[in-house]
Amino acid sequence: MKKIIPTVCFLFSFVAAYATTVSRIDIIGNKRMDTESVRLLADVKTGTNINSEDVNQIVKKLQQSGYFSSVSAKMDGNILKINITEAPVIAQVTVEGNDEISTEDLKKEIRVKERGTFDETEIGADVSRLLTIYQRKGFFDTRINPQKIQLEDGRVNIVYEITEGHPIYIKDISFKGNNEFSSRTLKKELLSREYAWWRFMAQFDVYDEDRIQYDAQMIRQFYLRNGFVDVQVKVYEGKFTPDRKYYSVVFDIQEGQRYKIGELKIKNPFTDVDNQELNSALKINTGDIYNIDQIETTIGALRAVVAAQGYSFVNVDVIPDKDDINRIISMIFEIQKTNRIYLNSINILGNVRTFDSVINHQLGIRAGDPFSLQEIESGRQKMMRSRYYKDVQMVPTRIEGTNLMNLDVKIEEQPTVELSGGIGWSNINGFMIDAGIMETNFMGRGQVVQLRGSIAQYTKQVLLSFTEPYLFGRELSGGFDINYTMYNYGKLGSFGYDRDSLSLGARLGWRLTDNWTQMVRLSAMYDQNYDLHAVGGWQAANLYTLGTNFKYHNLNTDFKQNTHTGIVANFGVAYTGFGISTETFMRYNGEITGLVNFLDNRWQLKSSLEFGYVQPFGDDYISRVYRYFLGGESLRGFQIAGIGSRNWAYRNYALGGLWKANGSTQLNFPVFIPDEYQVKGFIFADYGIVGKPPKDEYEFPKNSGHYNFIDQDLRTSAGVGVFWNTPMGPMNFSWGWPLKMNKYDREQRFLLSFETQF
Repeated sequence: MKKIIPTVCFLFSFVAAYATTVSRIDIIGNKRMDTESVRLLADVKTGTNINSEDVNQIVKKLQQSGYFSSVSAKMDGNILKINITEAPVIAQVTVEGNDEISTEDLKKEIRVKERGTFDETEIGADVSRLLTIYQRKGFFDTRINPQKIQLEDGRVNIVYEITEGHPIYIKDISFKGNNEFSSRTLKKELLSREYAWWRFMAQFDVYDEDRIQYDAQMIRQFYLRNGFVDVQVKVYEGKFTPDRKYYSVVFDIQEGQRYKIGELKIKNPFTDVDNQELNSALKINTGDIYNIDQIETTIGALRAVVAAQGYSFVNVDVIPDKDDINRIISMIFEIQKTNRIYLNSINILGNVRTFDSVINHQLGIRAGDPFSLQEIESGRQKMMRSRYYKDVQMVPTRIEGTNLMNLDVKIEEQPTVELSGGIGWSNINGFMIDAGIMETNFMGRGQVVQLRGSIAQYTKQVLLSFTEPYLFGRELSGGFDINYTMYNYGKLGSFGYDRDSLSLGARLGWRLTDNWTQMVRLSAMYDQNYDLHAVGGWQAANLYTLGTNFKYHNLNTDFKQNTHTGIVANFGVAYTGFGISTETFMRYNGEITGLVNFLDNRWQLKSSLEFGYVQPFGDDYISRVYRYFLGGESLRGFQIAGIGSRNWAYRNYALGGLWKANGSTQLNFPVFIPDEYQVKGFIFADYGIVGKPPKDEYEFPKNSGHYNFIDQDLRTSAGVGVFWNTPMGPMNFSWGWPLKMNKYDREQRFLLSFETQF
């Protein structure tokens, strides 16, 4: 007991020596803030025992409040004296020297606010954020100098003085290790583009590190769609030109081997779900080239089959079995029962421009839907493919204690304006140059607006089109087209007419199945037609038309060989008249093309068939410009409009027919040139028939007893050719020889066409 008493006394004496009771608090230096507010920020009261460490904590609290530029405190006897210098109040925040980025966009990143207090650390953070924005735009030489302008009454103005410098453009994009696909093919998968002066609105040719990383991901997805499951894509460190205006980008690709699909199995835990129906839902078959997109489509199809039986909460897990020796991947699609988890809410973040409704359509999921990571990833991929966004992140969060999930969709948008142009030559158009501008996310609504014009030797055209992809908030596209075209066909082949045409059209389209789509179109066409051998000069024609067409598309493409397997088709019917058209008729059109590739996909057999029929009402006359003609690219070996009925006096004057049927069979094959040059040879056989013209055309002049050459005989031809997919664009050379023809037909043995887009 005697030992404890001295120890307690010592501790009491220690506390008494270092802790003092505050009897008064003096605040020194405050001008705008009252004393009581400072005391509350310091969190100290009279009567409190404090020591030196407590005084230090008071100083820290006041400094961290952000209201003071300097703070000191000390005990003077029992009096706590706090000396402060109030931080200046920011009167105004301005940005100067910015031309490439608007002041509004820059101020969104500035955290320093007017009527707030001045803080050096916040100013530095603002500068870092602004520099990041400029670097994303390709301005790596930007300098930002923040200025503090002292005013009266402890106020300051903050000015961010910006020297933007010049953007860093992508000089060239190259690839290393791409043995299976040409650089030209891979560049089509990229958002980034090499510098060109006409891309000044799109910004895709300005270096952006985030976009380059996304491009690397897109290249990897391309390889995964074409069988290369082990592909690795890295971005090499590029280099600046000496003047630091341009940057070279190199993608390093390790392709690996191409794999095919092996054995496919489905593990089905549900006894009332038909296995045969599940097998029919598979979108891939044994022997197909591995395609990540088709596998994801298969997962969705299997879930749909199971959901149709009332099992909404399932997961489909793909279990691969990779055989490196035979280069095949067998897969088990294991359908698993899962707990019932629902989406509680979907929160879209970061969309400054794109409407939430557009993003919701792209996602394809709604609050209240069953939670599925597969559906969420599918929605993310669809959003990225729209090219509206630089980045999309899906962040699901479980609500504790419930079976509900919230989903945050974090997006970063990017410009969606595209400029393009091209030059080319063909027998039907002569030399051609075209240019256009397209906005694929107009006003953030997902709408597509396009303005395009072309000038060619025989045609001139201007087109304005608008498309709303989600009309009335549904999976229904709608739009309009305004098209003005001048046809100078008086000296082209055997056409023998000129035509100026203004067309106004409205359309609705929707998807019927995965492969079938339908479109309905209402149009008004105002023409001025000049038939070189008709009486009366220019003739006006007004045509009002309502029609519909059905399209079928089911193709698998080998991008390396540029060959396909599948079928594409288009069938349509249209009525022109309504009692206000200058001519009244029905028109029926159809075309179907089948393709198959074989022998390592280097060979391709293609067969196509087209037909058309215009049916006049009663004795209505169908003007020559609205009839059918064959020749040139539609029947090689013959001149454009080179077959069919013909004027007896002007044998270079084709009369055209009220119907036609033509087709072609072509075999493409490799030549003795490495595949990387994308040169193919081909042989072909073409055939075609043009029906008779209206009976009024049987005599020339009418009722003169001089009969024109009228026929609807079959013509055939055969030939050879070379297709070269050059770095500048595709070129097509063909030589055709008529096998069956009439004496008044017009031959043309050689055809050439090429086109380049930039």
